[in-house]
Amino acid sequence: MQSLEELQERRAYECRLTPDRALESLDEAEEFLRDRGLLTRTADSALPSLYEACHEEPYKPGGHGFATWPATKWPWFGQLGRSHVVLKVHRGKNLLVTDEAAALLDPICCAEIARTEAADPNWARLLRHLENAGPSLLEDLQVELELKPKELKLLRAPLERCGAIVARYTALEEAEATELARWDQVHSGSGDVDVDLHHSLGNLLVAAVRAAVVAPERELKRWFSWQWYWDDAVVDGLVEDGRLIRPDAGWIAAAS
Repeated sequence: MQSLEELQERRAYECRLTPDRALESLDEAEEFLRDRGLLTRTADSALPSLYEACHEEPYKPGGHGFATWPATKWPWFGQLGRSHVVLKVHRGKNLLVTDEAAALLDPICCAEIARTEAADPNWARLLRHLENAGPSLLEDLQVELELKPKELKLLRAPLERCGAIVARYTALEEAEATELARWDQVHSGSGDVDVDLHHSLGNLLVAAVRAAVVAPERELKRWFSWQWYWDDAVVDGLVEDGRLIRPDAGWIAAAS
């Protein structure tokens, strides 16, 4: 087993945490995404971050929010999102995922469609409308569902956070517009909701830990939105199965 120090050195290299490993092109960013499987936009946890790997001065030094994004490389996240899926299942923050990671997410996101549809009539109305109409622009949904922009925003936010629906940008007369779609309209998975969701979450955690290389164990519960599927024994089970390891107290890594 590698020591914690060795794993942290490996993490610095593989997650491009040092300036000598800075991403220099969009092609390199694409390769980085495919290598890690998932990327956050900004650094907020041990999960690998696209903008952190850019090592570029912020758009507006001393600013907050968007001003902290890389000065010239900030569009890369959106550009990668045109050929990959961007979700808000990272506790409401954007998460860019490859097809392989999307396959791990599929059982949970499909189950979330069923759960949210049964939980709230307003959520059900939006989900069923998208099922019948297909992916739809925000402006069209406001008209068709007779919703004000703020009402639609409040309605869609929890559904995006749990992965039941996905927001995408689409070209519209030389501009970009936001389109909403159900998860099962953007990913052609099995659609099987009759699965052990604790097991599915475990599979996703293994992939996420592998992407991070090594992480504080206390973080894992906060990586994804689905607290209702979390079981404190899930990590213990993955360690017992040999899929995760504890290189030191309070730390977790993927088995070699």
